[in-house]
Amino acid sequence: MKVDKNLCDVCGTCASVCPVGAIIIREFDIVINNEKCIKCNKCIRVCPAQAITEE
Repeated sequence: MKVDKNLCDVCGTCASVCPVGAIIIREFDIVINNEKCIKCNKCIRVCPAQAITEE
């Protein structure tokens, strides 16, 4: 998964639905651990800014 930093407003919605904890919220940034990600696409579906895409 990939986060478009220009679209992401760091709301945390994606992290709250990730079943494996692959999304980490930092102060002004979201980081997705693609090694931990199981590609369930829940984060893509819930992102209000449509900032997350598949790589």
